[in-house]
This record gives sequence, C-alpha cells and structure tokens, in this order.
Amino acid sequence: MRLIVILSFLFISNNSFSQKIYSTKYKSQADINVFVTEFKSQADLLVFRVDYISQAKQNNGLWFFVDYKSRSDKKIFFSDYKSQADLNIFFVDYKSQAGWRNNSKKYLLY
Repeated sequence: MRLIVILSFLFISNNSFSQKIYSTKYKSQADINVFVTEFKSQADLLVFRVDYISQAKQNNGLWFFVDYKSRSDKKIFFSDYKSQADLNIFFVDYKSQAGWRNNSKKYLLY
C-alpha cells in the first residue's frame, strides 16, 4: 500500500508542470523563443509574473523567473522579432487574466 502511495505522489509531482522560467542571453541556450506582443489579442499566452515560486503551478501562464537555469522548468529567449518566435506572449497586470489563448501551443511549456 505504501508503495502505491509513494508512486502516486511521484507521478503527480512530475506531472504538475510548474512554470519556473529562466531567461537566457542567447537563442542557442533556450528551449523556447518568445516574443512579447504589443496587444493581448496578438498573444498565444497571457502571462502573469508571480512573486513566489509556490504560485507558479501548472501550465496556465503564471510564471516565476528564477536566477539560475538549473532551477528552471523552461529556458526562454526573448526574441526581437515575432517571426523568429515559437510562442507569442503578453504580460498582464492581474493574475486572473493569465491563461492560454491558443491551446495548440501548450505543448511548448510541458
């Protein structure tokens, strides 16, 4: 019984995709190239920067930026051009506004 509980916990914790993000200086170091759009309507994902790592849960646009790439779930590079980006994001002012606008790109952050 204990083994089942332990295995269940490991499975759940590995699949609860948190969004700890590290911003790279070079495109070649990144998992994903990101472009910050000027308007919400142009974005695939609406992102809210959370203050605490515990608030960055699941794949829902709540990002916590870490200082070390070894602590991140994903490494991103902020592109200057939309045409070079894998994902277009827009930073929102409120946590409740965060979320996916284009679900076909969700796989990029898993």
